Amino acid sequence: MAVDIPFLREFSFEYGRLEPVAPGIRRIIARNPSPFTFKGTGTYVIGEGEVAVIDPGPDLDEHVAALLAGLAGEAVTHILITHTHRDHSPAAKALKAATGAATYGFGPHAGGRRGEAGIEEGGDWDFVPDVAVQDGDEIAGKGWRFEAVHTPGHTSNHLCFALPERGILFSGDHVMGWSTSVIAPPDGDMSAYMASLGKLLGRSEGVYWPTHGPAITAPQPHVRAFIAHRREREAGILACLAVGPQHIEAIVDRLYIGLGPGLHRAAGRSVQAHLLDLIARGLVAADGPPTTDALYHRQTR
Repeated sequence: MAVDIPFLREFSFEYGRLEPVAPGIRRIIARNPSPFTFKGTGTYVIGEGEVAVIDPGPDLDEHVAALLAGLAGEAVTHILITHTHRDHSPAAKALKAATGAATYGFGPHAGGRRGEAGIEEGGDWDFVPDVAVQDGDEIAGKGWRFEAVHTPGHTSNHLCFALPERGILFSGDHVMGWSTSVIAPPDGDMSAYMASLGKLLGRSEGVYWPTHGPAITAPQPHVRAFIAHRREREAGILACLAVGPQHIEAIVDRLYIGLGPGLHRAAGRSVQAHLLDLIARGLVAADGPPTTDALYHRQTR
């Protein structure tokens, strides 16, 4: 029986409008909908008067102008970046130029400039944070205090930002309500992603605000469903290989019934991420380098 993930896809918003979504939290959604961004990138503003901005979003003049108009009369003191995909970090440059605020992030993008186009909007290789943030670091401003939570997997530099006193976690693309995350090698890492999901199970936040889609108000069951889903997918891959050696394309055709053509490539990268994890655990081997075109088989012991 397939794992039942409690997806959340319904929420109201208006493009270009900075709207309150919780006390002390506002959000404006960029007009960049896609199969990987859902309705668009949600840029969060924390505090009032002197504020922090989380994930300024894509480099769209319309979005940056609307964000700045919504913050007229207020001072941006911190710009926080969950990770460096092009739907999250590029607008930090324009926002910093307009406000003088410093940028905070784990580090630059590590995916390589020759990564697969179209997967999670691609990498923003131009972004380098003014302040490099490590797991557990605190970032404080007027009326708020964040704890950085390093959650590699979707990307190696992915951070979530917690407001511990309020039981809130800004989960970026690590945990979303509308969809699971694409884990695309080489920077995406399934082993790290699973460990990062487990890490969140040890935390107490009761509400997650992802960068795409609505809030997750029951995050623990949601995260457990994500873990179960990935274990189910892993079991499916091993079952495919039990029949005989397979290429990734054949595994995708068997496991992703009814998948739209535009998502086939992303599914293949996710299967590859699982295979790399299984290789590291000694359960699978590849005939040659473990690329997207390699032939994979069960490892005999």
